[in-house]
Amino acid sequence: MTDVVPTNAAEITVTELSSAIKRTVEDAFGFVRLRGEISGYKGPSSSGHCYFRLKDEGATIEAVIWKGTFARLKFKPQEGLEVVATGRVTTFPGSSKYQVVIESLEPAGVGALMALLEERRRKLTAEGLFEASRKRPLPYLPEVIGVVTSPTGAVIRDILHRLADRFPRTVLVWPVRVQGEGSAAEVANAIRGFNAIDDDSDLPRPDVLIVARGGGSLEDLWGFNEEIVVRAAAESVIPLISAVGHETDTTLIDFAADRRAPTPTAAAEMAVPVRADLIAEVTDLARRQVAGIMRLLDDRRTQTRAASRALPDAERLLEQARQRLDNAGERLPNALIANAAAHRAQLLRAAGRLSPGMLTARIARSGDQIVALSRRAGAAAGRRIEIQDQGFRTLSARLSRSLGVYAAAQTTHIARSRDRLGDLFARAPRAIDLILRRRADRLDGASKLLSALSYQGVLARGFALVRDEAGKPLRTASAVAAGASLTIEFADGRVAAQARGEAPPRPAKADAKPAKKPPGEGQGSLF
Repeated sequence: MTDVVPTNAAEITVTELSSAIKRTVEDAFGFVRLRGEISGYKGPSSSGHCYFRLKDEGATIEAVIWKGTFARLKFKPQEGLEVVATGRVTTFPGSSKYQVVIESLEPAGVGALMALLEERRRKLTAEGLFEASRKRPLPYLPEVIGVVTSPTGAVIRDILHRLADRFPRTVLVWPVRVQGEGSAAEVANAIRGFNAIDDDSDLPRPDVLIVARGGGSLEDLWGFNEEIVVRAAAESVIPLISAVGHETDTTLIDFAADRRAPTPTAAAEMAVPVRADLIAEVTDLARRQVAGIMRLLDDRRTQTRAASRALPDAERLLEQARQRLDNAGERLPNALIANAAAHRAQLLRAAGRLSPGMLTARIARSGDQIVALSRRAGAAAGRRIEIQDQGFRTLSARLSRSLGVYAAAQTTHIARSRDRLGDLFARAPRAIDLILRRRADRLDGASKLLSALSYQGVLARGFALVRDEAGKPLRTASAVAAGASLTIEFADGRVAAQARGEAPPRPAKADAKPAKKPPGEGQGSLF
């Protein structure tokens, strides 16, 4: 048996040793930044916390992200991704191991983000979300345009300004965050919310959607690379224009959208045509239509004249008919005399065959025939009356049955009409209210267009309008003679003035600074 060497070292418990190690590690490594590859990541546990490992070529360390920290992370961990984790090192006494508690997480350079982006693009492409056959054409002139963007940025102002310049339309703005935690979910919900608007809603359904954001770094635009946003854009029934970033920026929503715009201003130009160009085109088409009709009439007039020259003279057509009429007129008196003589001869021959006895016998036979016919007529009339009476009874019975069926059908029809009338009466106020709002929107748009095109708006910005004695506007200084009476119109009234002649040139300032040299001027060659 081995002898125990006596010692005076104090005894401590395992818990005390674990606590001392924990304090030592936390004091020495209160803040660390670790670069490594995520391994063993399976997503948040049932408690909401995340447990995985960070590893490199030579070592592995346990890592944990608490539930509250995970909800605030802009960049979520993924298996096999190289990241830079910021946090503190601590120990877990329950298993005597050390671990890093991560407070923030970011990809290890742009290369990692690009690799993740490429992997996600391949996945969504394999699902068919980026197929060209799924793209829908944009409406030529939409009535309502839905915009998904930040309500406080310059993007929405640029879009509204461009729409007002080209063709004023009704614009519905769905305010969202376009950067940071939760921005992807808000953008996806906005796209689906616009698609959920139906005809019975108080808001009009947009004809086209614009998802817009200004330029930024890859991290700033990362929300538009999230799957939730890409899938919402691909599922949108309303045609969608993606206007995220500048012309050189590319996000995954650009592939799922029906059209990609290089800038938000270009998206507004894609959504509506130029009103002035449309008016000019319609005017040109009307002019061409009038010219075409005039040419057609000229062609028809020429063809009619050519056909009239090919027809014979009307007098020649009537010559033969007139000659035949004259010949018939000359033969008519003799023909009438001969016809009267022939009829006279026929009457004389018939008178010779007539005698009183013959006439009496003829009258007697006619009387007998009349009596026989009267008897037959009475019997036939009786039978006819019986048949008609029986037919009338049959028709009366059928009419009674038909009237009953018709009355029931009419009662049902009246009940249905009453229900339909009540339904229409209930829907009428809402329909009238919708019509009034649309008319008000159109009136407001026309008022804004009138204000934009009126010269009063120019005067309100500090300009003035100069008129001559006749009240005509003067556009050049050469049109004003010395001593001429002028009227100067400002935004708040008019002032009378008299021209004294051409104004002397303004003297140059003595202390004017010399012009700056262009960049690079005077620099020596690097070679």
